[in-house]
Amino acid sequence: MKRRHFLAGTFAASAAASSPSAFKRPSYEGTPLPKAGFAEADITPEPGMEQPGGYGKAYLKDIHDPCKARAAVFDDGARRVALVGVDALGVPDVLVASCRKLIHERCGIEPAGVLIGASHSHSSGPIDGVLPGEFDHASEFVRKLAYEHSTAIDPRYFKQVEAGIVDAVRRADDARAESMCGVGIGLEDKVAFNRRFRMRNGLTYTHPGQGNPDVLGPAGPVDPQVGVIGAWDKDGKLTGCVVNYACHATTSPGGASANWIYYMEQAVRGVLGPDVVVVFLQGHCGDITQVDNLSPYRHPSGERWAQLLGGRVGAEAVKTLLSMHPGPLAPVAGASATLNIKRRVPDPERVKRCYELVRQTPAKASDTEWTFAKEIVLLDAILTKQPVAAVEAQAVQVGPAVFIASPGEMFVDFGLDLKARSPFPFTFPVAYANGSAGYVPTEEALGKTGGGYETRLTSYSNLEPSAGRQLNDAGLALVARFTPGPVPEPPKAPPFGPGKGGIGVQPWSYGNVPAEIS
Repeated sequence: MKRRHFLAGTFAASAAASSPSAFKRPSYEGTPLPKAGFAEADITPEPGMEQPGGYGKAYLKDIHDPCKARAAVFDDGARRVALVGVDALGVPDVLVASCRKLIHERCGIEPAGVLIGASHSHSSGPIDGVLPGEFDHASEFVRKLAYEHSTAIDPRYFKQVEAGIVDAVRRADDARAESMCGVGIGLEDKVAFNRRFRMRNGLTYTHPGQGNPDVLGPAGPVDPQVGVIGAWDKDGKLTGCVVNYACHATTSPGGASANWIYYMEQAVRGVLGPDVVVVFLQGHCGDITQVDNLSPYRHPSGERWAQLLGGRVGAEAVKTLLSMHPGPLAPVAGASATLNIKRRVPDPERVKRCYELVRQTPAKASDTEWTFAKEIVLLDAILTKQPVAAVEAQAVQVGPAVFIASPGEMFVDFGLDLKARSPFPFTFPVAYANGSAGYVPTEEALGKTGGGYETRLTSYSNLEPSAGRQLNDAGLALVARFTPGPVPEPPKAPPFGPGKGGIGVQPWSYGNVPAEIS
């Protein structure tokens, strides 16, 4: 087993020079504070298990760093909510339903208040893919394509992750203590890029290649905001934080890994304490990765890329935490709704051609053609059983902040739309949450000038073009049920002048003089 330690010397020196107690916060005077608790559980897969992230079989050879389930529980005295970040490609809805049931039984937290989001780490374990028995209704040929030639969920690992999520929430709930909490937004705009580009032929390509002369420009924006909630105990020690940022976890530093999220966690812990629990909730990044297609320089190695991305996002999270004024964050609330969204249906003639193609070996057809023909065949089998997908929209409030969760690989435009339309001062979109619904492109991306990898029709990605709009509208309708809590602020400065009782702000006596020439 190999493990890498990012900037260990630098961060160790920083931690030694300034212990977490150096960041003490003054106690908050007033009514009893809301409570917060944090915990994490190890869900590292074993070498030899499948590595999801593609459309075929791949296997983990070793371990780079631990994969975790991290949980935060917030309690306003009347209700509790749980935010769970999982180092996984995705979280299937059956896993979410099972975890919520167990969490409710053991902790009493209502299912609508439990948000479970995947980091979308492409270097994680086999928890997302073909479910056991999912294609048992199909022909023997289709079953073979599904179970032997596609990424599959490992039942043993499923139980490991389920246990890890429930244990992390249970221990976070047990760890609840009165906490001063803060919320803020930082900006990191140097490490995440839109991977879709307008081309001279009128279409849109994904990753057109560096130096491609037919590139006209990016087809979409990025979201540089780093959303952060922090919680400090009565001694002023940071016990945990929640970080929200939009960028694919595809740096692949080698072996099983939380991906760049590992280095983000290391950056936060290196400055603010080695025991801080860092719950990461992935933003709307269906078209956002670390790859700068317009750069004239060679891309860094996976390890270096993970360090760069995770280190910079983590550093911005630290800056945001240090800039917060903590206080009570309340109220908390959770709400969810299930939408029935139609799937896109491939043309029957195309299905017929795909059946013919996949009966050949991949060696006879190109790998790409064979892979996506296989996906059409699997989709055809899914449509006979489930032509409409049940997907969940969820909103979870923590004081003046709201997390709006969707199960798909939402394009960044949808996250920006949520932020623009939300009545909350802090709105954090969460993708890959409470299910695995595939890519959710914009309607424009699925139109005549669209295209690209994310718009391919597969067994994984197949929701109708309006799906993103439907999910956003549903999420905002849930948010409308909530009332934002106050944003903690520092005490106001005394008034300028003598003030009441002779106390007030006066000019600095050293500086209230004219220039002295002689």
